[in-house]
Amino acid sequence: MSSSLNTVAFESRGNSWAEHLRATFALGIPLVGAQLAQMAIHTTDVILVGWLGTTELASVVIATQVFFIVFIFGTGFTSAVIPLVAQALGHDDKVGVRRAVRMGLWVVIAYCALMAPILWFSEPILLALGQAPDVASNAQGYLRIAQWGMFPALGLFAIRSFVTGLEKGSIVLYVTLGMFAMNFVVAYLTIFGHFGAPQLGLYGAALAAVCANATGFVIIIAYVQLQPMTRSYEIFVRFWRPDWPIIREVLHLGLPISFTILAETSLFAAASLLMGMIGKLELAAHGIALQLASIAFMIPLGLAQVATVRVGLANGRGDDLGVRRAGVAVLVVSIVFAIVGSVLYAVFPYFWGSLFLDTAQPDAAAVLALAVPLIVIAGAFQLVDGLQAVGAGLLRGLKDTRVPMILALIAYWPIGFTCAYVFAFPLGFGGKGVWFGFVLGLAAAAVFLCIRFWILVKSQKEMAR
Repeated sequence: MSSSLNTVAFESRGNSWAEHLRATFALGIPLVGAQLAQMAIHTTDVILVGWLGTTELASVVIATQVFFIVFIFGTGFTSAVIPLVAQALGHDDKVGVRRAVRMGLWVVIAYCALMAPILWFSEPILLALGQAPDVASNAQGYLRIAQWGMFPALGLFAIRSFVTGLEKGSIVLYVTLGMFAMNFVVAYLTIFGHFGAPQLGLYGAALAAVCANATGFVIIIAYVQLQPMTRSYEIFVRFWRPDWPIIREVLHLGLPISFTILAETSLFAAASLLMGMIGKLELAAHGIALQLASIAFMIPLGLAQVATVRVGLANGRGDDLGVRRAGVAVLVVSIVFAIVGSVLYAVFPYFWGSLFLDTAQPDAAAVLALAVPLIVIAGAFQLVDGLQAVGAGLLRGLKDTRVPMILALIAYWPIGFTCAYVFAFPLGFGGKGVWFGFVLGLAAAAVFLCIRFWILVKSQKEMAR
């Protein structure tokens, strides 16, 4: 009887389908915008460096993939902060919110210290993986600069998790737009040496990224400290004091998320290595298509954060109906956006690919010819990519991270990578075969994760009866 009364109470407080869709868009628009602005930072660098030449473009593709793998693994710990904050808010527990954010930052600091040597000595690793010596050398030079932006970037994400859990997505968008402006100005000046700035080439792009991440980190801290509502949580009070139970919980939730994210991103990095084995032109073409796919992925990635917050809030207050409706609302919105993106890439592949190349370069036409079919395939797999991202976000809202990690590892590697290799080499499809493998791996992940969420929601409904 009490469960039924609670359901009625939550319904009266805005549990209608219209309210869930409204809340999804209210939080989703700024978060998706922030993800797109974040990706625009990297996209700008790739476009500007692409004008320098094919070797420079290939070097940045490899370097940013290495940086991104280290960074994205770290975001697993910051992602763990979101459900912890959301469920603490659902229980009206300010102390729990503060503990989660502070210890999330502690874990990030330790992680960055551990990863620094890998980024500093990346050239031997890349050479051992079969990359060209000039590409490996350039990539290491880029990473030795870019690594100084790792902690500001992850620290920003940890505090973003806090304000996102409060459903204050607008500040996240404004901060990221400011970072984009900073990155563009510094990159434009230092890559080409405009207006008296030093001409640093691709290393100017690394310097710009560091400046952008540091700027964003400072701004988000200032916002949290100056706004009365966020300041009331006192997340920096006695920051030096460890809270070992919360550190263990961040690691308990965050490590599976990190490995889940790593399973996907390392698949794409491995694909870059496979493309490098095929040839330098193929690697450059792959970099263009991958960049376009990454831009489109920012929409479901932002919606995945919405899914974690909305499901986490409902789950924290014991609202089973809210959990179900929040999940379905985010999935529907994600599918609609994925269909639109797929059509745009499939219909205009040449236009999108040409944005990344100086057509006056002697090998630009060959790179573009290789990139066009990959862009079409990138449009085709947006739907499954979006579904698997949102499915993972829904499960995080329920604090379910270990089983999704196992499902993702199976989907991305035994299925995805194996198919990519077989299609590319034994079956002779080359670069297109690598991308066919992507489609199958992501499709498997989408099916596994969405079914997992449905099973958990159904079991919660049956337990509530």
